[in-house]
Amino acid sequence: MELLVASAIGILTAAGLYLVMRLRTFPVIMGISLLTYAVNVFLFASGRLTVGAPPILTDATTYADPLPQALVLTAIVISFGMTAVVVMIALGAYLGADDDSVNDPVDPADTKAGDAS
Repeated sequence: MELLVASAIGILTAAGLYLVMRLRTFPVIMGISLLTYAVNVFLFASGRLTVGAPPILTDATTYADPLPQALVLTAIVISFGMTAVVVMIALGAYLGADDDSVNDPVDPADTKAGDAS
């Protein structure tokens, strides 16, 4: 089970980093989302991978740590909100410039020779 979760975290991280390095806004947003999912799975797995164990500390011999579960729940809400904000910013940039390139190079022909800005 641990190998499966570790492999899933590695694949999510690799795919997220690959997409973040793209030159278009939609793959970058998807890459950030995948990286967020990888961190959430990592945090969740840090609270022990137990099946059927209560998430509270009682007299039971096996239990799951409730702190990583609370952190993941909070991170899911925050990442959903931030993804919505980034999508709206990217949509506004696309509609304003008719291009969704992340690093838009400046054309030297567009600037004046004496322009200080």
